[in-house]
Amino acid sequence: MHLTAPVPAPACPAPGDLPGDAPYDLVGVGIGPFNLSLAALVDGVPGLRSLFLEAKPQFSWHPGLLLDGARMQVPFLADLVSLVDPSSRWSFLSYLRAHDRLFPFYFSEQTHLSRHEYQHYCHWVSQRLRNCRFDSRVHAVAWDGHARVFQVSLPDGRTVPTRNLVLGVGTEPVVPAAFAELHRTGSVHHAEDYLSMRHTLAAATDITVLGSGQSGAEVFLDLLRSRGARPGHLRWVTRSRAIAPMEYSKLGLEHFTPDYTRYFHSLPEDVRDRLLPDQWQLYKAASADTLAAIHQALYDRTATGAAADTEILPGTEVLGAGPDPRGGLELRCHHQQTGSSRTLRTDALLLATGYAARRPALLEPLADLVDWDDRGRYRVDLDHRVGLRPDVTAGLYVQNAELHTHGVGTPDLGLGAHRAATILNAVAGRTVHPLPARTAWTSFGPAVGTPVADPGPELLPRH
Repeated sequence: MHLTAPVPAPACPAPGDLPGDAPYDLVGVGIGPFNLSLAALVDGVPGLRSLFLEAKPQFSWHPGLLLDGARMQVPFLADLVSLVDPSSRWSFLSYLRAHDRLFPFYFSEQTHLSRHEYQHYCHWVSQRLRNCRFDSRVHAVAWDGHARVFQVSLPDGRTVPTRNLVLGVGTEPVVPAAFAELHRTGSVHHAEDYLSMRHTLAAATDITVLGSGQSGAEVFLDLLRSRGARPGHLRWVTRSRAIAPMEYSKLGLEHFTPDYTRYFHSLPEDVRDRLLPDQWQLYKAASADTLAAIHQALYDRTATGAAADTEILPGTEVLGAGPDPRGGLELRCHHQQTGSSRTLRTDALLLATGYAARRPALLEPLADLVDWDDRGRYRVDLDHRVGLRPDVTAGLYVQNAELHTHGVGTPDLGLGAHRAATILNAVAGRTVHPLPARTAWTSFGPAVGTPVADPGPELLPRH
């Protein structure tokens, strides 16, 4: 079986084929999984004109981490559409049927896809949706108060008017301040570039991976396997207090439901900001399967004695870094629990330090129109609409830029279709896709309007 379509995809209209001056109902900027979900759900909806623009020549999702054997952390039903419209022709099962692979998938009895297959599925959808345009970088977005639309500017001078704009530009790699200059000069690299630079690591005798999330775990595992019994030192460092698995219990997963999103959104801003760091094991840790594979690889290395050249350092923060006069890098480390410090020397450093939303430069013409919070973040309502100045009547929506308002489910693919349908229903002003009223067994807080009783003396325990 091959991951190629038996029938060539219909060609997407070229950027030069953009229609005339009539405003779109919806324009999406960026075509990652989340805006691609919205593009798929709006496809064929009567009365709604949509367009999605992407600078890249084709769909691409974290290509530097498409490691052999890497699997998704969500079941296959968390595709672009199924949790909203399982009958859609853009579902993963429809993709399998188009490739004559339903029976092989059925007999494989798998629920979690390989990352390669998910990438190919999204690419297949993106090439068939008529509302997706690649090679179409957005230069800027401005508010046209006379026409009451956003004007989306392309580098060649053309503009695309729209009544609603959805930003799906993705997140950017986080490079801690201690490594900013080294990263700028190419002395250290972020894990997003791992595959493109893996061959250059063959000559390194001491390699350090920083960060214990899924990316860090996968890179560390790949290095363990690829280096085999070759001499050298491999180190895994994280400031997290433990190498801990992702929370994956059935009730724990209910934090990735619309019910929890609504609860989190209802909390005061300061409570949300305190809560998120404590929930790191819900969305920043590595899968238990990956950690088990690492343990097995370490055990296998004991047969050759190579495991002695491996070091795992939790609770260790790198406070500073710089070139080593002898070559390589020096890392100034602090162990949080004991308060001890040490300096580590390494030939190569890979930053698996995650991703975060950034304000895109294309939005600068609208900066004065946005209702920013005290920390310069979007204020986002439950429909994922950004607060704007009252006289701006068009809608600005965000996907995966609202972690601070919507909680741990924001980057999770399992909520992607639901969020896209929520935005679509808001843009349309009607229920295009019905959504469930309740999605979790857990009641995360008291019922709305239910007073919380103050325990008086009669409720205190008697001695």
